[in-house]
Amino acid sequence: MLDKNGIAKRIAKEVKNGYYVNLGIGIPTLVANFVRDDIEVEFQSENGVLGMGPFPFEGEEDADIINAGKQTITTMPGASFFDSAMSFSMIRGKHVHLTILGAMEVAENGDIANWKIPGKMVKGMGGAMDLVASADNIIVAMMHTNKAGESKLLKRCSLPLTGVGCVTKIVTNLAVLEIKDNKFYLLERAPGVSVEEIQAATEGTLIVEGEIPEMDI
Repeated sequence: MLDKNGIAKRIAKEVKNGYYVNLGIGIPTLVANFVRDDIEVEFQSENGVLGMGPFPFEGEEDADIINAGKQTITTMPGASFFDSAMSFSMIRGKHVHLTILGAMEVAENGDIANWKIPGKMVKGMGGAMDLVASADNIIVAMMHTNKAGESKLLKRCSLPLTGVGCVTKIVTNLAVLEIKDNKFYLLERAPGVSVEEIQAATEGTLIVEGEIPEMDI
């Protein structure tokens, strides 16, 4: 079973040379720490940063340089800063090759719910609405079940939706799954996790074809 860093490390393998990538709040922000050194990638944050680097070491933080989740970040040589209008022009103009988001629920048809927590005040879904509406390649980073042990990979989302039919792939602490034909297709297992454990933790329709390999991380 993977921890949050393990999920981020596996997702980093999906990042290709030359990609422009948007990292959502939570687990996705960790992906920048694990991208290969031999490829060139530009990480974009919707608050107006292009060229984000890994998180800073303790004592080296600059409070003026933050991501959309208000976390302090580093920037790479050649990074640029701009206003939200320019940032969302990049997103809405489909200039981002890969979007990595967290989620509270994902449905087997690709719907995603990631902005409203039941019983808590929220300010709104922020840039996620534009990201899921504009991106063609969306990977979700999430835990497979909630704190009560209930599946977060569902037949239908119960929470308010952020986007409809938009998720392409999911990486959880248990598995890598692809969404197609309104079903979850199991691609990889986390180290030490059985197919049966993944099936038991998945409410939506799960397709298992052949021998499912362990993740190579």
